[in-house]
Amino acid sequence: MTTGILVIAYLAAGVLFIRALGGLSKQETARRGNLFGIIGMIAAVAVTAIAWAGDAITGRELAVAVLAGTALVGASIGGVLAKRVEMTGMPQLVAMLHSFVGACTWSRCGWASSSARSPSPAR
Repeated sequence: MTTGILVIAYLAAGVLFIRALGGLSKQETARRGNLFGIIGMIAAVAVTAIAWAGDAITGRELAVAVLAGTALVGASIGGVLAKRVEMTGMPQLVAMLHSFVGACTWSRCGWASSSARSPSPAR
């Protein structure tokens, strides 16, 4: 996948995320906003997987498998939590899911900082 197509696809996903936030601001447009968010996330993950799979760099297949696995685990956890919470508890659900986002960010930053200090293999 060329860099131009990749940038346009990520830009489109970003626009969908922005539209999702705008749609989620009112009850009347919440369903549409949620749909924009879902489509944006599917597009972003798919483009990332396609871009990684297209490279001839060793280990990219593992990266795609990890991406797919973590997306499946995250979707499963989110689905279970969403089924358990009633509509009146929606703020608590959002707070819970944001906690997962924070935990993922924290673990990713920790991994990145520890791998930056360790010597990388010669390429």
